[in-house]
Amino acid sequence: MEKRVFNLNAGPAILPEEVIKEAQEQLFTLPGAGMSILEMSHRSKKFDEILLSAKNGIKSLLDISDDYEILFLQGGASLQFSMVPLNLMPPKNKADYIVTGSWSKKAVKEAKRVGTVNIAASTESENFKRIPKPEEIKLDPDSAYVHFTSNNTIYGTQWHAEPQVGNLPLVCDASSDILFKKIDVSKYALIYAGAQKNIGPSGVVLVILRKDLLERSSDSLHTMLNYKTHVENNSLYNTPNTFGIYMIDLVAKHLVKKGGLDAMYKTNLEKAKLLYDCIDSSDGYYKGHAEKDSRSLMNVTFRLPSEELEKKFIDEVTKAGFVGLKGHRSVGGLRASIYNAFPLLGIQELVKFMIEFKAKNG
Repeated sequence: MEKRVFNLNAGPAILPEEVIKEAQEQLFTLPGAGMSILEMSHRSKKFDEILLSAKNGIKSLLDISDDYEILFLQGGASLQFSMVPLNLMPPKNKADYIVTGSWSKKAVKEAKRVGTVNIAASTESENFKRIPKPEEIKLDPDSAYVHFTSNNTIYGTQWHAEPQVGNLPLVCDASSDILFKKIDVSKYALIYAGAQKNIGPSGVVLVILRKDLLERSSDSLHTMLNYKTHVENNSLYNTPNTFGIYMIDLVAKHLVKKGGLDAMYKTNLEKAKLLYDCIDSSDGYYKGHAEKDSRSLMNVTFRLPSEELEKKFIDEVTKAGFVGLKGHRSVGGLRASIYNAFPLLGIQELVKFMIEFKAKNG
C-alpha cells in the first residue's frame, strides 16, 4: 500500500507524519552515534542526551516545576493501576476513586488489593455517558489520594476541568488525552499516561510525580514497583524502551515547533467541532453516546440507527481509506479517535463521507 490511510485507531494510535519520517531517516544511523537507536546502549552518553531531551520536552510543554519528577517506565497504565496504590495509599490504606469508565474500574480493582476504596462518584448506572457533577462527588477527607481518569476512550467522555478535591492529593490517569492542551500540573500529585495514544509508540508510560510523595514509598516494596527506585536511577534501573523514549523526544519537539499546547488545543477544538456538528445536524441518524457537556475531544463515540447499518458503514468507510472506526468490543457502535496527530483534512473527509452515507442509506 503506497498511500497512508486515515488512522482513527484508539491505540496504538496515529503519530505525526513528520516525526515518523524523521525517525525513518535516522533509523539506520542516528546522527553522531554511528548506529541505530534500536542498537544503542541505554547507558551510553548519546542515550543520556535523548533521555534528558525527552524529559525537558515534556517539562517545557506542561510548564512542570522542579517539585516534580518525570519518569519513563514500562507496563503501561495497567501497571500504574497497581503502583499508585502500592506507593501512595499507605499508611492510611484508603483512597477515593471516581469511576467514569472501564479503565477507572480496572484501577479500582487493583487498588482494592492494597486497601479500602471509596467510590466517590460513578456514572456506571447511566452507561458512562457523562462525567459526574461536582455535587455528586463524595470524598473521604481522610483518604490518601483521589484518583480519576481524565478521558474515557471507550465511552467518549472527558473531564473539562479537574474534580475539586480540596487538599487531598489528586492522581490522574491521562493516558488518552495527555498533551491535548496545557494543564496546571501543580493541581496534581501524580499524572500517568500510556504513550501509545498521544505522545509516542506503545511500550512507555509517562509518570509525573510530585517529589514529596516519595516519602510514602516503602522500602519493603518490590524493587521494580517502587517509585523511589526509578527516581534514584533516572528511569534506567532496568533497560528502558529506548526507541519509545526517543520517539517521545521527537513528538515533544514537533509540538513545540507547531506552537505548543495552546495551538494544539485550538486545533483539537476545531477538529472535534466539525465531527460533532455533523452528528448533531443529522436529525438523529448519527447519535452520540456522550452527553454534550461531557464529550471528549479525543474519542468521538456514536451509533447509527441499526447494527446492520453500522456494519455497512464500517465496510464502506474502510474501503474509502479510514481505519479504526469500529467501537470498542465491549460497547459496539463507532468511535473516531482524533488525537493530536490526526489531521484536520482527515476530519473534513470523514464528515464528507458521513453526509454522503446518510444520503444513500438514510
